[in-house]
Amino acid sequence: MKKILTSLIVGAILATVASADVHRIEMGMGAYLMTPSGGGETSEASSRLLQLDGTYQSNESASANLYFWMLIKQPVPVVPNIRLEYTTIEDQGKTSRTDNIFVNQDTDIRIRQYDLVGYYNLLDDTAWTTLDLGLDLKVISSRAKINSEGYEHKDSMVVPLLYARTRIDVPATNIGFEADVKYITGGDLTMYDIRAKIDYSFDLAMTQPALELGYRLQKLDIEDSGTKMDLDYGGVYAGLMIRF
Repeated sequence: MKKILTSLIVGAILATVASADVHRIEMGMGAYLMTPSGGGETSEASSRLLQLDGTYQSNESASANLYFWMLIKQPVPVVPNIRLEYTTIEDQGKTSRTDNIFVNQDTDIRIRQYDLVGYYNLLDDTAWTTLDLGLDLKVISSRAKINSEGYEHKDSMVVPLLYARTRIDVPATNIGFEADVKYITGGDLTMYDIRAKIDYSFDLAMTQPALELGYRLQKLDIEDSGTKMDLDYGGVYAGLMIRF
């Protein structure tokens, strides 16, 4: 899965750069102070994600997680712009087997999210407003580990989501307000990833470094044969960004 994702990302970047001169590059990284909640029931034989073969309940303890993003914008209208994202999520909770072999065992869950977004500008800093629409391919790589049992399972899944982003730059200031949404629902899956932030830029000769502060809310709700999983992750994030 990681090789496939790497190939997709490299291919998207090369296609964008080869098709036209890069108009703008932005990137940022920082920490996401996330508090999880929720749980679920899964079967090792049928689960699509987090195959714990029992019931899981989050301890709802906050943790700091890394995030990174990069935006590549080019001037040709028919070629989509590219946004890449990476986020880690750590969660600790308790798992009990449905056959009562073990009860309330400490469980560590690690989730890595890779987002490859292709989008178009409907408004591009028009009257200080930007509006983007596109499609996100979210790759979720998970690892569930039950400490006392030595059990560990790794899995991954790819989910397409609709993507929308809006931004408003306050005139005569270096302040910007921004929000984006990734969303899909239907059948046995509902997932969303919502962010809202404020940032402040510093004007330099060749670049614009900036500070960003925001709030992020994510939901993963899966219900199919053998699996019922309803997890929420939310919290503030802060980081550094730079525009070229």
